[in-house]
Amino acid sequence: MFLGLLPLLGYAQQGKLNKAHKQYEKLGFIRASEIYEEVASKGYRSVELLQRLGNTYYFNANYQKAAPWYKELFALDSSISPAYYRRYAQSLKAIGEDTASERIYNLYVQRRAESSEAALTSSDYLNKIAENSGRYTIDKLPFNSEGIDFGGIVNNGKLYYASTKDTGTLGKRKSAWDGLAFLDIYQTGVDSDGTYGSSSKIEGDVNTRFHESTPWVTKDGKTMYFTRNNTTPKEKKKKGFIQHLKIYRASLVDGKWKNIENLSINGDHYSTAHPVLNSKEDRLYFVSDRPGSIGATDIFYCEINSDGSLGRVENAGEIINTRGRESFPFITERDELYFSSDGHFGLGGYDVFYVQLSDNENILKESFLNVGEPINSAMDDVAFTINTSTHNGFISSNRDGGLGYDDIYSFTENTDVRKLLLSEISGTVVDRHTGEPLGQSEIELFFEDGSLFTKVQTDSNGYYRVGANRNVIYVVRASKEGYSSEESFSLKGKKSQVINFELERDLYELASGGDLAKMLGIKEIYFDFDKSNIRPDAEVELQKVITVMEQYPKLTIAIRSHTDSRGNDNYNLKLSDQRARSTKNYLISHGIDTNRLSAKGVGEQELVNRCVNGVKCPDEQHQENRRSEFIIGVIVE
Repeated sequence: MFLGLLPLLGYAQQGKLNKAHKQYEKLGFIRASEIYEEVASKGYRSVELLQRLGNTYYFNANYQKAAPWYKELFALDSSISPAYYRRYAQSLKAIGEDTASERIYNLYVQRRAESSEAALTSSDYLNKIAENSGRYTIDKLPFNSEGIDFGGIVNNGKLYYASTKDTGTLGKRKSAWDGLAFLDIYQTGVDSDGTYGSSSKIEGDVNTRFHESTPWVTKDGKTMYFTRNNTTPKEKKKKGFIQHLKIYRASLVDGKWKNIENLSINGDHYSTAHPVLNSKEDRLYFVSDRPGSIGATDIFYCEINSDGSLGRVENAGEIINTRGRESFPFITERDELYFSSDGHFGLGGYDVFYVQLSDNENILKESFLNVGEPINSAMDDVAFTINTSTHNGFISSNRDGGLGYDDIYSFTENTDVRKLLLSEISGTVVDRHTGEPLGQSEIELFFEDGSLFTKVQTDSNGYYRVGANRNVIYVVRASKEGYSSEESFSLKGKKSQVINFELERDLYELASGGDLAKMLGIKEIYFDFDKSNIRPDAEVELQKVITVMEQYPKLTIAIRSHTDSRGNDNYNLKLSDQRARSTKNYLISHGIDTNRLSAKGVGEQELVNRCVNGVKCPDEQHQENRRSEFIIGVIVE
């Protein structure tokens, strides 16, 4: 008979469990951000509340709602983390308040205390250059003359360059195009093993009795762009005359360069020189001192249309161009720009610089660097070219030890320039309270202007690793469904760095034994020293509890108040009990039924760390023990 009752008892017990599950299903979940907004709608404010509200909308790209909360946050406390300045500025920008956005962003920059390029000392620059140096093996070439030799591009087994070797008296050295020596374009065979044939002038109509230099040959070997100054009228300037330069285009016809074409980008009252095409050969880069130049000579570009005509001329911008002279551009197959400049800080007159071409100014700015020694020297170093597949190239220089005024040197790049920019950011993403790794969390890297650089996901262990540019300060964001997003800043100049995240849950299941204080970020209900009356700043925290209890009228709460170990044990127990009861009374005074609440002071009986009587601990560890708990109990029938 007793055995027969066992199944009935089992069914009865299971029935109670099912009933309990259904009751908790009715309770469902709370979303912390919604609780914060409800508390704010009642007129309660705190820094933490406004931060969370602003972040809730910011991280969901609802800038229209984020901006007002951030505005209130700044009115309440302007000494907050610089990250909030940036978020506020971004929100204002997104809703069209550009003037206010610029003001806040400038404050953000000040708070971040970033060192600008202008603030760097010469020692800082030299240290940067030294870090980039030592990556090349450089050699003299056998065909240099006692005159001027410079340039060096390889096409279909031929090396093209400019030289004065057969053009008469050299005169006083000033530059490669000042009229004191006559330059022609030469070619020499070059084998894959680095051996060179005899040099000769290219055949056809390119070379004349004036200057021709800086040739660029298209990949198919059929078109040549080059610089010439023989058709431009002289202009009087101070004590002498100046002849302007122009870029021409020629076609290869039966092995000879013919059909010389004066390009539309030229002018009679300024110079246009040193042509080079991008990897797709649909854009022409060149040097000019035309109107609109930032400095003495700038790098410009224009589109090449399908019919060969040229589009509007654009300045390459202030990241590349300076008040000085930029010249001799070269573009790799990876669309990286090398050029010479005496306006950027370097080792000598003209130094060679590198930048990754991009429509994104962040990439353009932060990839910029001086390539270092031995490419650069104390003298002028120009006409840098490189094959990014073989890592072999050419550089021209008037450095000591050469045969003539300018000589061409070959080199091998032993370490890819891109490695100077590489950085690795890694870390883990975990639940703040449980320490549980959060797999499939999204990690996003943003430039400081808000544009996205890249994004990855964490693995099952919550781990991520992402490649970045070491010269960039990134905003690194971690996010996961059901959690509040977090951001951190990367450090500039680091080869590797670790950025870990502890995410706070935003979505919680209401279950027996859960602590609303942890769910809603309530660490402590504050009381004045040695008192048990509720302080105004504690009201904001208690309103969170009230809001949840209003939304879920069957929820009961057990209030538990804790102290640290400092002071008399009995006194702490009594004080904590008074505070727990004060907390309960506050909730009752705001409409919560007394039958749904219980209160108990625990004193120092349940410390969360080692800070017991007699142990010296910093205040932040004692703070961990001073806490309030709001434990979810049974459901009121």
